[in-house]
Amino acid sequence: RRAASGEAGSGQAIVWRNVVLMGLLHLGAVYALSLVPRAQLLTLLWAYFCFLMTALGVTAGAHRLWSHRSYKAKLPLRIFLAAANSMAFQNDIYEWSRDHRVHHKYSETDADPHNARRGFFFSHIGWLFVRKHRDVIEKGRKLDFTDLLDDPVVRFQRKYYKSSVVLMCFVIPTFVPWYLWGESLWNAYFLASILRYTISLNVTWLVNSAAHMYGNRPYDKYINPRQNTFVTLGAIGEGFHNYHHTFPFDYSASELGLKFNPTTWFIDFMFWLGLVTDRKQAPKEMIQARKERTGDGSA
Repeated sequence: RRAASGEAGSGQAIVWRNVVLMGLLHLGAVYALSLVPRAQLLTLLWAYFCFLMTALGVTAGAHRLWSHRSYKAKLPLRIFLAAANSMAFQNDIYEWSRDHRVHHKYSETDADPHNARRGFFFSHIGWLFVRKHRDVIEKGRKLDFTDLLDDPVVRFQRKYYKSSVVLMCFVIPTFVPWYLWGESLWNAYFLASILRYTISLNVTWLVNSAAHMYGNRPYDKYINPRQNTFVTLGAIGEGFHNYHHTFPFDYSASELGLKFNPTTWFIDFMFWLGLVTDRKQAPKEMIQARKERTGDGSA
């Protein structure tokens, strides 16, 4: 979820609704941890499966497909990724991609929605607690997002977003364990919905915070984004962030040969199935030249 749009200068108004809702969500997640020993193993495995689906809706969907157009996906895959994105409940594809393109265009400035120069807390979650800086809105209006709404899947998800979130983020994750193997609705709701949702949010936010502050910069030492192994593990391949900001068009969001990138594995598998085409990649020569010219020498 993003902070509500609104014009604000250096004294950005607090969005108390977001503060309260996020506080309650995290309290619910802490409580959910106490239910883990009492839950069935299948329920915990289901919660993890929902986490992976949630993650793909963001990484392979809103991020690499719709924000960066780093590959093309056929209709069945786009429908799946849109459904997974609704399970993620981080705003609809159009809004997520719009904010992300602004983030790349104006990274680490007041026009960056989660400007890491304002500190870890702000770039992680604090940016959701205040109204957007006026530069985010004004400079964002200058970018072209018409390609997003040209996709009927994006338009459909945006039109029915609230209903799709209720179904994908809360109803289905709760219903399946209760109906298929007799888990209590209480355990299913708090583990597969609340805990899974909270963890997925924080994993995504770590890309904005930790991966912009901690790690090495083998491709461009003049920008903030870093290579962060911890974020890579949590965000299924999104922690190679110095690479990604240096070559944002690359569908893998990492240099070829790096071992752990489940999102890339997923896209490659979809390519094998014939559902993905036109995967864009940075040539090895370009990567090496950039390392030698602007890298910090760490790789």
